Amino acid sequence: MAGITILDVARAAGVSTSTVSNLLNGRTGRMLPETRERVESTIRDLGYRPNRAARQLRTGKPQVIGLVVPSVGNPYWGALARYLEAAALTEGYHVLLCNSERDPARERQYVDELVSDGIRGIVLCSSLPSLEHVSGLIEDGLRLVAFDRTAQADDPVGLVNVSVDNTIGAELMGEHLVSLGHRRIAFVSGAIRSVNRTERFAGFLRALERAGIARPDVVTWPGSSSADGTFGDVEAAELGRVAATELLTGPNPPSAIFAVNDMTAIGVCRAVRDAGMEVGREVSVAGFDDIVLAELYSPRLTTVRQPMKEMAAAAFRALHAPADGQPTSQATSLLFRPELVVRDSTAAPVA
Repeated sequence: MAGITILDVARAAGVSTSTVSNLLNGRTGRMLPETRERVESTIRDLGYRPNRAARQLRTGKPQVIGLVVPSVGNPYWGALARYLEAAALTEGYHVLLCNSERDPARERQYVDELVSDGIRGIVLCSSLPSLEHVSGLIEDGLRLVAFDRTAQADDPVGLVNVSVDNTIGAELMGEHLVSLGHRRIAFVSGAIRSVNRTERFAGFLRALERAGIARPDVVTWPGSSSADGTFGDVEAAELGRVAATELLTGPNPPSAIFAVNDMTAIGVCRAVRDAGMEVGREVSVAGFDDIVLAELYSPRLTTVRQPMKEMAAAAFRALHAPADGQPTSQATSLLFRPELVVRDSTAAPVA
């Protein structure tokens, strides 16, 4: 029968895709005899034939890891894919890329499909607070690294998180804007539901509060805290443009705007120019990530740099730690130090 997948086998046999994959790859040492017999019988009944990727894994040909990002519409994720692939190729691995839009159901579907192709290591980049939608697969042996996210209380045992210290990065930017003399500063983001955005907002507030700027004086675009808001990964620049347009045309507009990432900051810059003002003189604009466009944009964007190459290499190493090592009893975080990069888009407020 054509079109039968490992997921179809798992469903028919009443087991996980990881169990089917383990059988196909000869990892049956811990499998109950009745489970093995049921899966083998289902494979025969359905006429399932392992695909090329699974055969390559069993024969030692090029290995594959999965990378699930929110959207390559943001160059940040394209850069991660490039650096992760470079690290993987040095060890004979290839990378398969998926875009999830931070939708848990879509993420689970992609992860299931990757596992069904025999892939045993995945880097997941949604930064969602809960990974309940994939925790069962981790328990079945999937090696998962969560990127741009720190460990959370209910994380699955053994999960490794790789991230820049988002709180410190945003704190550095808040301190920079305050040091220039700004007192009315806006924070622009999509809905603050992900771990990384929550941490960036917290670091920003900490810097302002330490400078004596009370919470009521902190400007946030209404969409930044809306429970129904979107993350803005696909149209981050448009989100920044709409947000800044509303902020700059409202009462008591901010003199500086800190965007949750560089693509959103670029949209903010467009809105400033559309309002007839000059970025870096009448309105300071700052971002986060230091994507390649940050240096090329005019004016050059002040931002927070992430050591992407080192972070990608760490994510790959975490996927391929010695398999015979003892698993950790809890989730862990590998944190990297961010760097404030001051360019032309920020300056002292106009008197």
